[in-house]
Amino acid sequence: MVRGKRVVFTRPNRVEIEEYQVSEPNKDEVLIKTVSTLISSGTETAYLLALPNTPRKFPIYPGYSNSGIVIAKGENVEDIGVGDKVVAPANHASHVVVNKRYVYKMPTGLSHDEATFFNVIAIALQGVRKAQIEIGDSVVVLGLGLIGQLALALAKLNGALPLIGIDLYEYRLKVAEKLGADYIINASKEDIEKKVYGITNGGAEVVIEATGNPKAIPLAFKLARKFGRVILLGSTRGETTVNFYSDVHKKGLTIIGAHNSIRPRYESHHFWWTAEDDIKLALRLISLKRIDVKSLISLKLPYHKAAEAYDKLINAKNEVIAILLDWSSIG
Repeated sequence: MVRGKRVVFTRPNRVEIEEYQVSEPNKDEVLIKTVSTLISSGTETAYLLALPNTPRKFPIYPGYSNSGIVIAKGENVEDIGVGDKVVAPANHASHVVVNKRYVYKMPTGLSHDEATFFNVIAIALQGVRKAQIEIGDSVVVLGLGLIGQLALALAKLNGALPLIGIDLYEYRLKVAEKLGADYIINASKEDIEKKVYGITNGGAEVVIEATGNPKAIPLAFKLARKFGRVILLGSTRGETTVNFYSDVHKKGLTIIGAHNSIRPRYESHHFWWTAEDDIKLALRLISLKRIDVKSLISLKLPYHKAAEAYDKLINAKNEVIAILLDWSSIG
């Protein structure tokens, strides 16, 4: 009988490691021994702090970016073998049992650390797709946390020009430059509207709001040009006040909610990329070095220091973007 370890939020702002009984895989399932997991900084810290628009019911078992090795499989699993390196949208835990439908083989040569970015890239990707960026469209990414950095990198691949990154912290701005931003703006030191209007000659065609801060929504509307598109990619935690007449109606803005859970459904006359499609593409983009995920990794900690990892993501935002948890020490 295998005993595993996993991360649990036992109450607001309390992170613990608990032991649990590892289950055997049933039909259509595989058992994965975790090597590395990526903390989704925005969503998971919001759940930990019990912010608005989160469940606020504890315990919570966080995580949805898991990379590991298949060590057992149930009946009716043919395309996945024991020993395969895989990723799955599973928790921060030493062992996870996952339905084969949600298990994806890693491309040859890809490291477990890099592979953990598969899910957050897919999340950012569906938002960038909804923006319908064309070559030469001016794009602003407001908020350069993990999702914002990935949205910026994907906008670059789509041909955004100029591409502008905005944040409060120099560390994040420097990473955005490395990922391809043409301009960076420190929101704590510069007049954002004046700078963006000067660079874009009146506002950006596309503004991607990736802060998750409700106070940033009105600013996103102001930074968009007439008939521009504002993509709400960050999961906003709270309410905001907007002057829709001046900031939206009179500019003719298009506002698009881009939460990963509301992907358009497939229709016979219109093709849309599914979550499965985007995850597979994310793994290819990482493998082909089209997205430099290594530049986003600020820290890698052993799993038992998970509380320290979350503390840094909450209280040291000027120092970290992505933190990985290492599970390789568990037999």
